[in-house]
Amino acid sequence: MFVMSLSFAYFSKALAGTYMKSSITQIERRFDLPSSTVGLIDVSFEMGNLLFLVLVSHFGANMHRPRLIGSGCFLMAVGSAVTGLPHFFMGRYRYETVITSSLNASVNVVACRDIIMQMTVIAGLDCVKEHGSNMWVYVFLGNALRGIGETPVTPLGISYIDDFAKAESSAFYIACLQTIALLGPMFGYLLGSMCAKLYVDIGFVNVDGLAITPKDARWVGAWWLGFFVSATVTLLAGIPFWFLPRSLPKQEAVHKDNPGFCHGVQEAVAHPASPSMKLADIAKGFLPSLKRLLGTPAYFLLLCGSVLKFNSLTGLFTFKAKYMEQQFGQSASRANFLLGERTLFSQCNLGCVCSAAEWEPVCSDNGITYLSPCLAGCTSSTGYGKNTVFHNCSCVLTPSPVEGRTSVSLGQCPRGPQCSRTFTSYMAVSVLSSFINSLGVTPAYMVIIRCINPELKALALGIQTLVIRTLGGIPAPVYFGALIDSTCLKWGMKKCGGRGACRLYDSDMYRVIFLGLVTCLSGCSYFFAIAVIVLLRKQFRKEDIKSLQKTKRDEFELQVPKGQPDGWSEACPAPLGQWEGEADITCSQMPKGCPSAEWDQKGEGTFEQVHGQEKSGQQLRSYLHRTAGPETLGPQG
Repeated sequence: MFVMSLSFAYFSKALAGTYMKSSITQIERRFDLPSSTVGLIDVSFEMGNLLFLVLVSHFGANMHRPRLIGSGCFLMAVGSAVTGLPHFFMGRYRYETVITSSLNASVNVVACRDIIMQMTVIAGLDCVKEHGSNMWVYVFLGNALRGIGETPVTPLGISYIDDFAKAESSAFYIACLQTIALLGPMFGYLLGSMCAKLYVDIGFVNVDGLAITPKDARWVGAWWLGFFVSATVTLLAGIPFWFLPRSLPKQEAVHKDNPGFCHGVQEAVAHPASPSMKLADIAKGFLPSLKRLLGTPAYFLLLCGSVLKFNSLTGLFTFKAKYMEQQFGQSASRANFLLGERTLFSQCNLGCVCSAAEWEPVCSDNGITYLSPCLAGCTSSTGYGKNTVFHNCSCVLTPSPVEGRTSVSLGQCPRGPQCSRTFTSYMAVSVLSSFINSLGVTPAYMVIIRCINPELKALALGIQTLVIRTLGGIPAPVYFGALIDSTCLKWGMKKCGGRGACRLYDSDMYRVIFLGLVTCLSGCSYFFAIAVIVLLRKQFRKEDIKSLQKTKRDEFELQVPKGQPDGWSEACPAPLGQWEGEADITCSQMPKGCPSAEWDQKGEGTFEQVHGQEKSGQQLRSYLHRTAGPETLGPQG
């Protein structure tokens, strides 16, 4: 029941987190923010998570862990709801446009002259700070609150499973968690896709009168809707934890000789401290526990590799949707855009007195995108809303220009077939890399919980989350966003001046910076993974040797009869049973004919007579028969 509940909680938090990533572009456009600021908003989740992570991991292990997880789910639900609330306190979304939404006014518009005059009037009247322009702070706070709520889910959930499950079953349960958690991103992106197709003010405006489509760089989807959906799912996920017990019955299989595979750590059930234990007593052991934890080589190396890998994954998933949109879903290529930009202030549009700050992309019949119909030199228009078509465009280049026959339509030109083929290849590689990355999640958890003492499991998972989110989760979205901003070709303008959100990126430079940075960070993390593997192999070899030695010693003990008169016993000092380290079996009374040879145990687990002849336990029995006689070993010999 606990595994099922925790799986649902994993699914809900992955759903909410992924939806936040998929809405980055919508939030950027709605609040008119650069990518670096949007990256800071995304970082707020990590900041909130870090505020209480160590405290929850250390003290939470001694409290009612299921109820703490349930409380965390409730906070995550509240945080998601707060993130979507600014939509209801802001005015209607007003995108940059030079096209009026009135049907009568859009007929026979002279783009060169009337649009500029209209822009001048609007610029003079609308230079008022937009209501709710600072509402993005609530998105920041809501995301931080969601991070606080997520704090107890992973460290307390994983440690609870490992404490009360059989050792051989822990990996299976954790794998089930990760498998179900993978459904969260899938549904999160599907939810983001569905909401992105809906206009941000759906239900309040006439969508048919819009001059933009979902492919337009100014389009803002119903970003707020998905946060309320994820809040509902997360709230439902937290309910079962309030009915689960503080601890579960012991499973006997856990207590049988079951050592960990690092440094001989013995696996045992870590029982929570009694409620009467003072917090001061728990806090006193924090620093010694932390020192023991970081002194474990395998854990420390895995931590370093995780930091680099988390930098890579955080930057990738934060801006992956934006990358796919700009790289493959963009309506115009960089080349076509630049060709249209070359007509700025050329002879064909000098009489239009156009502004380079205008952003009303139009697509010509020859596949070239222009910044605005004014820059295309258009003198008339027909149609309504997104169906508006401009005619007599003097700057539109055609192989055989015909006077009065050139026209442009609203929106950027569609991408070519080559982009579709490239996108298919990209998705195939992306799915394969995601599958390979997911293979290491469960083994990494098992390395952590097997390489440290049982009472440090919750703290180890908490410290891991703390470090990778401090050094990976917080800086990665900020510097990824700043580097992405450096590839912007066309910035949007705010009503009263100042730079807004980027409208178009240099797709080639975007690809090199984005994928290059992700690849470098991931590649460096693999060196630490290799070091962990080498270290564990050496440790395994030592443990195997010790285990083999113990097995051979046990076999020899079984070969010797116990309690025989004038024979062998277990507790008397005599040279016959002398081994390296300890004498488990000796001869209490030396009968007549008892051999005087001494035996010692070799590192490989065999027994060697001092005279140089190597013998196993069974061969030793035969030797004793020949030298001491059957009467020495008794009837069982």
